[in-house]
Amino acid sequence: MVKVTFLGTGTSQGVPVIACPCPVCHSDDPHDKRLRSSLLVESDGVTVVIDSGPDFRQQMLRENVLHLDAILFTHEHKDHIAGMDDIRAYNFIQKKPMDIWAEPRVQHALRREFAYVFAEYKYPGIPQVSLHTIDGEDFHVNGLTFTPIRVYHYRLPIYGFRFGDFTYITDAKSIPPASLEKIRGTRYLILNALRKKHHLTHFTLEEALEIIDTLRPEKAWLTHMSHLMGFHREVQAELPANVFLGYDGLEIKG
Repeated sequence: MVKVTFLGTGTSQGVPVIACPCPVCHSDDPHDKRLRSSLLVESDGVTVVIDSGPDFRQQMLRENVLHLDAILFTHEHKDHIAGMDDIRAYNFIQKKPMDIWAEPRVQHALRREFAYVFAEYKYPGIPQVSLHTIDGEDFHVNGLTFTPIRVYHYRLPIYGFRFGDFTYITDAKSIPPASLEKIRGTRYLILNALRKKHHLTHFTLEEALEIIDTLRPEKAWLTHMSHLMGFHREVQAELPANVFLGYDGLEIKG
């Protein structure tokens, strides 16, 4: 049994957007409040987070995550890595470095953005990490298997992940045929959909629905949404019966 929790379902600015006067950003519906996208994965005592964005600390506190085995990174953009400093609390409690899984390019970005973590002479109390390389092959976190899925964030190659009955894809604009085949057969698909209008680097709602129709999962949830998607309640009413808008705090078991 795998349980996933949507830690955040918003795009890089989150929802509400700072200083934005639009109705969605001023909605009273909690489903319209979206932290930066991240996913909590739990299975048989193993706890993994996919992407630690700027809201990582708040998300861990909200979900009362008392133990964390590893963080997997999809790519190096700040809305997906900025919260890595807050693993310090887990270092202290668990008495060991945090396992970090990322492809070499993303590891290079982590070394640049968190230079103090990787410095030869380390300041007391800084985060402790143990880097592991994603090379396109299956890998395991304490017995839980993850299959990397190559997708493209416009021209930037990034990774989604398949695990158990789930596949998680964020920030994609295209999925190569070979990757579609790796996803095929997934019962539960989580896929990004930024907004309804065209965007250069992210799937629109229509494009995401086309991918879902091609892959035909049992159920699908959308994530990484901007305020321009519209009100949660109204957009949900437009979707096919097996497709749902994700929202912060949503739990799914499968």
